[in-house]
Amino acid sequence: MSKRKELLSAAMKRTSDWIFSHEISSDVTVHAGGASFSLHKFPLLSKSGYIRKLVSESSDADLSEIQIPEIPGGPEAFELAAKFCYGINFEISTENIAVLRCVAEYLEMTEDCSVGNLVSRAEAYLNEVVLKSLTGAVSVLHHSESLGHIAEKVKLVSRCIDAIALITCNETKFSISGRSDGGTTLEAQPKPIVHWWAEDLTVLRIDLFQRVLIAMVSRGFKQYALGPVLMLYAQKSLRGLVQETFGKPKKKIDPQQEHEKRVVLETIVSLLPRERNAMSVSFLSMLLRAAIYLETTVACRLDLEKRMASQLGQAVLDDLLIPAYSFTGDTLFDVDTVKRIMMNYTESEAEAAGKIRLGGYHVGDDDYGSLQLSDMERVGKLMENYLAEIASDRNLGVSKFIGLAELVPEQSRIVEDGIYRAIDIYLKVHSLKLSSTHSLVFCFSTRVTSYGFFYN
Repeated sequence: MSKRKELLSAAMKRTSDWIFSHEISSDVTVHAGGASFSLHKFPLLSKSGYIRKLVSESSDADLSEIQIPEIPGGPEAFELAAKFCYGINFEISTENIAVLRCVAEYLEMTEDCSVGNLVSRAEAYLNEVVLKSLTGAVSVLHHSESLGHIAEKVKLVSRCIDAIALITCNETKFSISGRSDGGTTLEAQPKPIVHWWAEDLTVLRIDLFQRVLIAMVSRGFKQYALGPVLMLYAQKSLRGLVQETFGKPKKKIDPQQEHEKRVVLETIVSLLPRERNAMSVSFLSMLLRAAIYLETTVACRLDLEKRMASQLGQAVLDDLLIPAYSFTGDTLFDVDTVKRIMMNYTESEAEAAGKIRLGGYHVGDDDYGSLQLSDMERVGKLMENYLAEIASDRNLGVSKFIGLAELVPEQSRIVEDGIYRAIDIYLKVHSLKLSSTHSLVFCFSTRVTSYGFFYN
């Protein structure tokens, strides 16, 4: 608050300097955006149709005060407009052009009032400088975020978005037509890279960022190549959000900030490329942790789970060690989420096998099995390591442990040492809970393996 008062005081001091330089007493006080400016009617009336209209429509023949409470850009913007009216030179730049264009529109500083008025001067700068430079267009679009509907009215936002989309497509040579309806796998596409301009886009508010990416795709930018841009934006906007403290409640976040983060995350997920392997499993895992942490929509979380399942063969153990953020005495790890991921994986593998058999492909079951075995083996080994890791959680119920173990594909287990190791860890940690009431039974595909141990 004190800083704002200093700015307003400085603005009024500058106004006094202008008046002193003209050696003419001011005849009107303009109250604009919370600050008061002692000025002269003539220079204002000669440039501003808005102020001219206020004066002409006033019942007071000698109007000495003018109220402009909702001026875009506040008192700082009005100060620049007043300088222009007085003919005082100042630099037009990418930092102030957005507010200049909007305040000029609001004050109706058009050619109808004066030749070479502020609207035309601002337009010339936009067209000749801003819209020809990616950095300039992004900067002006960013500064437009606080200017509301008037920035949309003068098409400042849409023109900047179009310029960014055009320049990025030309820069990266992705302006050819998008994927055909048949599509191709990502493996046939060039590997996405992080372009020099990607960092520039991370300053944008999420709604404008989304509009820019949609405009880029409509101009031919390959959707799968949006991956690195989305990763940069997510890492910057969600940095420090997710804590890795297992077994403790999540830290409290300001409700407004939490809502904003949730909108950012859900929007990013909606923009993720549909192509398989467009995003790394580790990045998808980070998004999923944030989605659980922020309690996004169920659809958002399920989407991320399915994406992880489709690339589960590339995952490492840390990708699955998701903390149970809503810890209430239950498991340290979010076992239910991993179970759904694994179920999605097995379902997709079964569906793929069905298509091979019924889709007219001349590939035998044995051939399909050999093609998929390495991926399944990796997934099987991953799940065995995961079971061994979570087995030491004293709050992990036997039913959850069994349920997850049963999902490990039988064909992925060349040997079962990993499963035995996980069971051994579980039984040792939970030995105090064992009794002679029930037998611990693990079901694997078509056979049942019973162990001579018991639990409560």
